[in-house]
Amino acid sequence: MVVADLLLKFVTHPSSFPVSCFFLVLTHVFPLCKTSYSTSSPPTPLLYLSIKSSIVFFLFDFFSPVVTHYSLPLDALPGVTEWTSWFNIDHPGGNGDYERLEAIRFYYRERVCSRPTAMEARTTDWVAAADTGEVVHSSLEKGFWCINKEQPQGRICSNYHVRFQCPPVQSYWTDWSEWGPCSTTVCDDVGIQVRQRKCVNIQPMPLLLVPACQGHHSERRQCSNPPCTAKWSPWGRWGTCSVTCGGGRRIRRRTCVRDSVTVHCAGRPVEIQKCGKSPCPAKCHLVCTEGRPSEDCSRCMCQGHMLHGEVHTVTNVPVAGAWVALANQPKVIRARTDAKGRFRLPGVCSSSSTLISIRKEKFAPITVSTSSNTTGLSWVHAVLKSAEKPYIVKHPEDKVRYEGGRVLFCCKATGSPTPDKYYWYHNGTLLDRKVYKYEEDLVLRDLKLEQSGQYYCKTSSPAGSIKSSPASLTVIVKGTPACNSTPEMHFVRLPPDCVQPGTDSMYFNAGRCPHNKCAGSLDFDMRCRDGDGFCCGVQSMESRTIDCGSYSLPIRAVTQCSCQKCLQPTVLVRGRVVSADNNEPLRFGHIYIGKDRAGTTGYQGSFTLKITPDTQRLVVNFVDPTEKFIDTPKVFIFDRKGGSIYHDVKVMRKQAPIDINAGETNSISLGEMIGEDPIGQLVIPPNSFHKDNGEIYEGTVKASVTFIDPRNITTAAAAPGDLNFVDNEGDMLPLRTYGMFSVDFRDETNKDVLGAGAVQVLLDTQHVKMEEHIPKMKLWSLNPDTGVWEEESDFSYTTTTGGHGRSKREERTFLIGNMEIRERRLFNLDVPENRRCYVKVRAYMSDKFLSSEQLEGVVISLINLEPKPGYSSNPRAWGRFDSVITGSNGACLPAFCDAQRPDAYTAYVTAMMGGEELEAAPSSPKMNPNIIGVSQPYLDKIDYQRSDHEDPALKKTAFRINLPKPNQNNLDETNGPIYPYQNLIACENAPVDANHFRFFRVEKDKYEYNVVPFEENDLTTWTGDYLSWWPNPQEFRACFIKVRIQGQKEVMVRSKNLGGTHKETTGKLYGIRDIRSTRDMREANTSAACVEFKCSGMLFDQAEVDRSLISVLPQGNCRKIGTNNLLQEYLIKHPPVAQNNESNAFTMLAPVDPLGHNYGIYTVTDQNPRLAKEIAIGRCFDGTSDGFSREMKSDSGVALTFSCPERKISRESLFQRLQTNPGQTLSQMARDMRESEGLQVQRSSTRVVAYPSEQRTESRRVSSTTRRRVSMRTQQRQ
Repeated sequence: MVVADLLLKFVTHPSSFPVSCFFLVLTHVFPLCKTSYSTSSPPTPLLYLSIKSSIVFFLFDFFSPVVTHYSLPLDALPGVTEWTSWFNIDHPGGNGDYERLEAIRFYYRERVCSRPTAMEARTTDWVAAADTGEVVHSSLEKGFWCINKEQPQGRICSNYHVRFQCPPVQSYWTDWSEWGPCSTTVCDDVGIQVRQRKCVNIQPMPLLLVPACQGHHSERRQCSNPPCTAKWSPWGRWGTCSVTCGGGRRIRRRTCVRDSVTVHCAGRPVEIQKCGKSPCPAKCHLVCTEGRPSEDCSRCMCQGHMLHGEVHTVTNVPVAGAWVALANQPKVIRARTDAKGRFRLPGVCSSSSTLISIRKEKFAPITVSTSSNTTGLSWVHAVLKSAEKPYIVKHPEDKVRYEGGRVLFCCKATGSPTPDKYYWYHNGTLLDRKVYKYEEDLVLRDLKLEQSGQYYCKTSSPAGSIKSSPASLTVIVKGTPACNSTPEMHFVRLPPDCVQPGTDSMYFNAGRCPHNKCAGSLDFDMRCRDGDGFCCGVQSMESRTIDCGSYSLPIRAVTQCSCQKCLQPTVLVRGRVVSADNNEPLRFGHIYIGKDRAGTTGYQGSFTLKITPDTQRLVVNFVDPTEKFIDTPKVFIFDRKGGSIYHDVKVMRKQAPIDINAGETNSISLGEMIGEDPIGQLVIPPNSFHKDNGEIYEGTVKASVTFIDPRNITTAAAAPGDLNFVDNEGDMLPLRTYGMFSVDFRDETNKDVLGAGAVQVLLDTQHVKMEEHIPKMKLWSLNPDTGVWEEESDFSYTTTTGGHGRSKREERTFLIGNMEIRERRLFNLDVPENRRCYVKVRAYMSDKFLSSEQLEGVVISLINLEPKPGYSSNPRAWGRFDSVITGSNGACLPAFCDAQRPDAYTAYVTAMMGGEELEAAPSSPKMNPNIIGVSQPYLDKIDYQRSDHEDPALKKTAFRINLPKPNQNNLDETNGPIYPYQNLIACENAPVDANHFRFFRVEKDKYEYNVVPFEENDLTTWTGDYLSWWPNPQEFRACFIKVRIQGQKEVMVRSKNLGGTHKETTGKLYGIRDIRSTRDMREANTSAACVEFKCSGMLFDQAEVDRSLISVLPQGNCRKIGTNNLLQEYLIKHPPVAQNNESNAFTMLAPVDPLGHNYGIYTVTDQNPRLAKEIAIGRCFDGTSDGFSREMKSDSGVALTFSCPERKISRESLFQRLQTNPGQTLSQMARDMRESEGLQVQRSSTRVVAYPSEQRTESRRVSSTTRRRVSMRTQQRQ
């Protein structure tokens, strides 16, 4: 122990370490050390590595280039924290192996602590760095590296991976300090007191090795102040009489001296007394220090004085038609601004400042003060901001509390003007502001059971109102466990060949804990978001054995649940941005969330966004810096349970600009098509363009107007925003579009963006197929920060003659709307539609449509189609596009519907999961209600048709339906799949046997079994166990091996996954994976399977690697005929090597390294297990390490090859004979039975049996063959 202390001192303070002590330590610890060193200065340690059980020093020998290695037992050091996982980001090719800490942090971010204290390095063969004999370097600041040219005898460096350790715990806490002052000074209020303590190290150590103390450095407790008091001050003096004659009043006041606004003084603060009762000689008695009273005696006027004013927008564009009034008389309009934004207000005295109120529609009102002087002139300059409706930026969050506790709900909104009024609702009922004394935040104290329910806030401003998302409050009785300790039933499907004796059941109840929050022990319960949420989770599990008849199967079953800290899954949004016309990727596009730039798209248009837990509405704006595509805001849906949702984002290519003269009237068509009239046009009056500084632009304008035409269904996915608006009550409601357009006007010379005022929008009414929509039509603009459409203007009627492809004398009716092009550049021709319904859709793992195999996290998209034909190449125009994610009970999609005509609205529905399109239930050759999921006669009314209904060559990934509003008086229409808009809860809670539409994954037979059950679509169900298939809930690594099958039929391939080298799992089952091979369409009699296996690596405790023992077994008459040479060589070079004696199977200890397609192994790591598996399967099908395919390529990237010839049948079985010739076979069976009993068979009359002509010859042959067999058996018995 003394030697260890000396070595530790040498590591931490080498300069103060005596040389004699150093060599003394070497003599005792390293008796083999024979090298002499210069005593002028102590040797300096070049490398310090902590390798679990020892400390390794690399000391430079001044007389030899060889690095010498020494070890010190770790018992001399204090206990350590957990190691990180292993990192391997480089290979020894090129100059060497560089595991730089900076690069590791770049790829893995928070997985390495900011100041690691130790590092361990091993080769991928699991050899410690000290035992390789190689010259290596390391630094806790830089990482680990090995340089090829430094190695002796021309060797090259091994492939290393490293891990790091955070500071050891070698500290203690000081005594607690005195309690600090109460955080609140308000009387009769509850606050917080804090006391602190310090973490002190027991021995001096370098900063990098200073350990952290366990526990909190501060404690909090409640504190309270005395009750509030209120009392009146003495009365003040009487004030001056309000008039000198004619009867007036005077006032005296007193002040309520109180500790808090919650208490009040009894009585009145003001006393009024009549005065000035003498009659007045004149009507107006206003006393003016300058000028004279106005005619209405409301203000003082100064003759000859003039107030000059200018009103501009934030972009310095003059605001014409703004109303100007005095602030004390806002309803009396004194002046209006002219075309240049100027106004004059005569008679305003200049010796004192005057408050002026300025307002205009679509702008936030403003009050400004005039500048005063003695020249008789006053000036005021006002800047008006565009009005923006309120938008919630902080929503209240779900809370769970015990009875008698307290809770805080927070709400915050932005807008222009800023919202100033907040209202809180409980279960739809407005809470009394006087009782709860709320503003933005709502505080509930002394909670009672009846206060459970939903809470939401509503905020308003002159621009409008908005409601927040509802938050749920659950109040639990004191003493009642927040989490039921008894697990609920959860049935796990067993392998196909596992049938439990006695029950013949294919399922086993493994139990699970309910997915609900519970009231844990919070460090502080008055936060907007609880710091550490608590959920009902697994407390204990036990191992059980399932009897499968011919074999047994282990399983870990849940035995007890308890309230634990919630697992916070990582929520990701992934996708790819491509053009709507030819799928050209948006390369290196800028991604904005609000006004903040959140990332950049990749070369192929891909992107990944990490979503914060408090996000309620995700609005992402894609901006093309090359200006080939229009800026496209999107409102993304995402899965709050964690994982990744994939979005295929479409953007519109920007229309090629045309040259127009700013000094002339210009008309630009909207939706031009050959042989078709445009939907509308923009009319821009002369001299309407202006620069950013407000100056009128008079040159040539490069005008690009891109129209998203609803007559082209391929543009539906490119629609910006989510086609919603907020009504006056604050509810978000849907819009039905008749076309959107993006405008881009630029200066011809310097390409500066230009604005335009007084622009007219004309809409041809012939394109509005539903006449009731014409009077409701409005012009909208998109707020890119919120993704919400806001009203720009109404439309009015006008008529013109002539038109494209029409007679010159033919009249046409247009709707005209007016707008100004300022900051916003996306506009919409929309109608609020109140004929709304919900459509129930579910997604399944296979076409068996089992209720236990529903898929969560599938993006279901619904496109509403117009009721009348559009143009010939596309028979229906779209009006709305919506997407919803499936949950545990499917998804309910909003849609337009009609109660009068079933086909008034139709819909086109698709489903996508991780970039893969799911297949819809078939509608041909025969409509089967049991497969589609909708009963008759409602199915005929809906007219369900899959996309390949009339043309089998088309894809099967969508279906089209009519949307008749269900008749509540018709029993057949009250059970889904279409629900009235007000019955959303009924749709969401519909049982699985209720009518619904179906999608399923296009996969071959597939089965997955985990000993520790885990639902991959809900990351919160993860349980930490040595036998967990996924050892880390924050990072999921999927591994697949590609198996080639030579044979006429597709076969099932199984992987059996056992523990291999870890002491806790050796010989124990992790799980089973079955998959049927997929036919290679390019090669006859060949198929291949991508089989998942348990990856090797650290288990959940991150302490030791387990190399999983994998067995690959094709089911059937198969023989192994080939193994990938590189894979075989790798397994031999990385012992131990598993025995491979069986010809019908392959066994290996899974590689630790992510090998790649050259080995036939495919490994992908992601924060979502399903996405990791989808990517790995796509690469395996393609046979590459970076590609993706859904068509099997059996000749690329194969690890194993099996020959599975079809067995030849030498003679017909009894079952086959019963199928081909049932009558003859049964007769022969009867004869055999009689003969076996010793009975004499008497020949009877011939029985005539009718068979098809092609079966008669075979029947006679079978019959004669059978007779010969019977006679032979008779002879043998004799």
